Amino acid sequence: MEISLAPETIAYLGSFPITNTFFITIIISLLIIITSFLLQRKINLIPKGFQNILEWILENLLELIDGVTKNREQTRKFFPVVATIFIFVILSNWIEIVPGLGTIGLKHFQEGKEGIIPFIRSNSADLNMTLALSLVVVILVQFIGITALGVKKYTGKFLVSPLKKPYFVGTFVGALEIISEFAKIISFSFRLFGNIFAGEVLLTVALTLVPYFLPLPFLLLEIFVGFIQALVFAMLALVFMKIATEHH
Repeated sequence: MEISLAPETIAYLGSFPITNTFFITIIISLLIIITSFLLQRKINLIPKGFQNILEWILENLLELIDGVTKNREQTRKFFPVVATIFIFVILSNWIEIVPGLGTIGLKHFQEGKEGIIPFIRSNSADLNMTLALSLVVVILVQFIGITALGVKKYTGKFLVSPLKKPYFVGTFVGALEIISEFAKIISFSFRLFGNIFAGEVLLTVALTLVPYFLPLPFLLLEIFVGFIQALVFAMLALVFMKIATEHH
């Protein structure tokens, strides 16, 4: 079975290529939107069934955010963003354990050999997606910082006035802060991509060699890793949002 670093194209919309990871991203996004809409319409004052489970998850996530912000007002502002990031990333990570990974798709021939372009592939294993998500988070952090502190105070973290002493030390620290903002994009995207792509390769190899019992421990491991990576991504986004609202 062929392992590809780049996402595979499964269709074209005009001249625009539709890759398997882009397809899964759209499916997950629609799933979150539709589920949220349906749950909003069916919320009961006395929860039961699936609403109980959902409320338990959201309450624990709310308490976790509270532990970082130490401010309920900030928690309420950050919660929708952090919860959305967590749910999106964990679903993206867990796609790789769906039955049929790498086996259901389009037949193609390359160098005289028959292969399969899979329909199902984790979008977290696509660097394009993790990079795009990282850019959204980092840009959002800047917006939150400017909204909370104002343009002058927020840019003061990076650009020091010549009248302020010590000017050279402040300028050096400001430059490091600017570099750290760009470094967040790289660390966000490559951490998530590296862990999920490595897990995808491991599962593919294990399923190819011994397709029945051997992959089971790896599947359980990937469930745990997918959860941890989603939690780390969401919590780092939360910490950066909190830092952006603070003064020097």
